[in-house]
Amino acid sequence: MPKEKLLSTEEARKVLRTINQMYPDAKSELVWDTKFHLLCAVLMSAQTTDKMVNRVMPKFIADYPEPQNLAQAAIPEIEQHIAQIGLYHSKAKHLKEMAEILVEKYDGQIPQDKKLLVKLPGVGEKTAKVVLADGYGIPAIAVDTHVARISKRFHIVAQNAKPLEIEKRLEEVLPKDEWIHTHHAMILFGRYSMTARDKEDPYTYLKVK
Repeated sequence: MPKEKLLSTEEARKVLRTINQMYPDAKSELVWDTKFHLLCAVLMSAQTTDKMVNRVMPKFIADYPEPQNLAQAAIPEIEQHIAQIGLYHSKAKHLKEMAEILVEKYDGQIPQDKKLLVKLPGVGEKTAKVVLADGYGIPAIAVDTHVARISKRFHIVAQNAKPLEIEKRLEEVLPKDEWIHTHHAMILFGRYSMTARDKEDPYTYLKVK
C-alpha cells in the first residue's frame, strides 16, 4: 500500500490561510456573555450542536448569572433547563459540580490555566482550550470533528492522526497569532462550505468571495 503523501508546511499554510480568507470574521457561534457562561456553553456543546446549546443559553444565563446561583440549584432543575441537548443528565451533574468548585476554590472566577480547567468536572482538553482562547485570548487550536476532518481531507495530517497529533501539526504550520482565528474558520468551513456529506475534491470548496 503506497504511503500517504502529506502537504508540505508551505502547502498546508496556504490551504489554512485560504480558509481564513473565506471567513475573515470567524468566531464562535455559541451564545455567551461572561467567561463563566462561555465555560458552561462549551461544556454543554459536547456531542451536540451549537444551535441546540444556543436555544437553552438565554434562559440559562438569566437564571444562573453567577457560579453561586448554579452551585445552589438542584440537579433536576438544571436538567429542566438543558433537557433539549444531548447527554443532559450527566451535563447537569457536571455543571453543578463545576460551579461548586468554582465557588469553593476560585472565588467564582474561571481559572486561566489549562491544568486547573481540565480538573473541573466535564471539562476536557478541547473545552479548556476553547475557554482559554475565546475567554482569555490565549492562543490555542482545539481539535473538534470539523478541524480533524478538514485536516485529514486536505492531507495536512495522516488519516489515522489522533487529535493531539492534529493539534501539534496545525500549531507547527501556523504562527501563534493565527491559531484562534484558524480554529474558528475551520469550524465554519466544515459547517457551511465542506460538510461531512461533501465528497468532491476538497479544493473545489476553497472559494474566496
